[in-house]
Amino acid sequence: MIPRAGAGPLRRLVVLRHAKSARPPDVADHERPLAPRGRRDAPAAGRALAAADFLPDLALCSTAVRARQTWQLASAQWGTPPPVRHDARLYAAGADDLLAVVHAVAPEIRTLLLVGHNPGLEDLVLALAGDGLGDTLDRVRAKFPTSAIAVLAWHGSGWHALRPGEALLTEVLVPRGRKP
Repeated sequence: MIPRAGAGPLRRLVVLRHAKSARPPDVADHERPLAPRGRRDAPAAGRALAAADFLPDLALCSTAVRARQTWQLASAQWGTPPPVRHDARLYAAGADDLLAVVHAVAPEIRTLLLVGHNPGLEDLVLALAGDGLGDTLDRVRAKFPTSAIAVLAWHGSGWHALRPGEALLTEVLVPRGRKP
């Protein structure tokens, strides 16, 4: 059962860690691109989101190159991608900072996608999840690898009302693309 944090519709926060990045010499962390594996896994993440019917109404994406490339490759798998906002606050953000960004999202958005980085995303998922279906919490606690997707569900009047421990972790996926 999905916890009822308050009156309101079902909302989903979909968290996507960027795909595997390269580490070219003399390239600043923010500018690191996806590695070949990341370029295979990001489209697989997009296909997994579509297959599970977790397509967002809005995406918030870190400004880091690897996150932007993950978003571009994942969303290219959908017929019509939703609006995306590239937000510098998502780069290297902790759970509290990420939650502050989520709190500012308009209440008409029912499914929100965050594309960003660890350890902040993993910490956010664990902070918001009051419970999880099956072994979802244990899986996130063990590892939230690149291209991992976590889906949190809760009832609320708006994103501003989401508090730690009020969501249910319903799904954890780690899509991988085929090796050539």
